[in-house]
Amino acid sequence: MKLLIVEDEAKLADYLRKGLSEEGYVIDVAANGIDGLHMASHGHYDLIVLDTMLPGIDGFGLLAALRQSKQTPVIMLTARHRIEDRVRGLKAGADDYLVKPFAFSELVARIEVLLRRAAGTVPAPDALVLCLGDLQVDLARRRATRAGQRIDLSAKEFQLLTLLLRRKGEVLSRTEIAEQVWDVNFDHGTNVIDVAVRRLRSKLDLPFERPLLHTVRGMGYVLEDRQP
Repeated sequence: MKLLIVEDEAKLADYLRKGLSEEGYVIDVAANGIDGLHMASHGHYDLIVLDTMLPGIDGFGLLAALRQSKQTPVIMLTARHRIEDRVRGLKAGADDYLVKPFAFSELVARIEVLLRRAAGTVPAPDALVLCLGDLQVDLARRRATRAGQRIDLSAKEFQLLTLLLRRKGEVLSRTEIAEQVWDVNFDHGTNVIDVAVRRLRSKLDLPFERPLLHTVRGMGYVLEDRQP
């Protein structure tokens, strides 16, 4: 799958290019609206990630021009929180909208949804349920259970658990967790990650006999079923 990122903020564009490349996508980047429109109009892309505030032509103008000839799925990015801006983008032909700052994992999930929709495919029910031992996470219903007992999680706790479960058996550093669940501008000097993991562990492990969420000293955290 080939994606186009139209983003003039170099740090964010490079972060998205690197992260989405690691997800298996082929990435092109345009740093302004004029180049972005040319690449989007003349190239073949499966999806476009489009910033609203761009030099040359803004995202709204680019999208309006693109929609005259192509229906490539578009996710718009904006720093604006006003409802009017979201409505304007959707009316211009955007398929989805994300407000900065956003969690990288949420962008990936939205890209996957739009690509499946564009392909006319629906994921099998099993693909929406992640499992490890007696833990089950239903992505569609946003519900987590362990040994049949419901685990009540906040939005961030659910995102954190989903990330760890998708990468089960793999040690994730605090930096990687921050970038995947929080955002590129996350302050790594805080202890937010440790607090979030501690809260998740209190719900996921403490009520049960066998822990699943483990700390690897000096490296990070891993979710795995360590059978005795």
